[in-house]
Amino acid sequence: MRAVVQRVSSADVTVAGASVGRIGQGLLVLVGIERDDSADDALYVAGKLRDLRIFEDTDRHLNRSVQDVGGSVMVVSQFTLAGDCRRGRRPSFDAAAPAAIAKPLYEHLVRALKAEGLHVETGEFQAVMQVALVNDGPVTVLLDSKKVF
Repeated sequence: MRAVVQRVSSADVTVAGASVGRIGQGLLVLVGIERDDSADDALYVAGKLRDLRIFEDTDRHLNRSVQDVGGSVMVVSQFTLAGDCRRGRRPSFDAAAPAAIAKPLYEHLVRALKAEGLHVETGEFQAVMQVALVNDGPVTVLLDSKKVF
């Protein structure tokens, strides 16, 4: 499971002109689910998102988590994160999980974050979405549940 995590001042997801999710300060998380991902990958990513210290403390050091600052999390499914661009000019999405596998794992990730006491908003799975955000910093990090050391 791959995630692009952006520290935001605000984020809004729109589908067909209607807002389906909106947060203030927190994390915008674009999630790509691959064929070999499991519930363990979702729990790993949820734990990282909860504890990731990418918010500034009073000394302007990145020492606070989204939970520490009372922030929210916006989770948006994005199968294109499973794209492989090593060959040619068009990405291959062979590694992306089909919807029957990806949707339950996406929902598991969202439930795990909520179980941690975080306020979570989402996009709409498999919809064409417009994602608007104000990247705070900017701070952007990548998570990959398969690159665990």
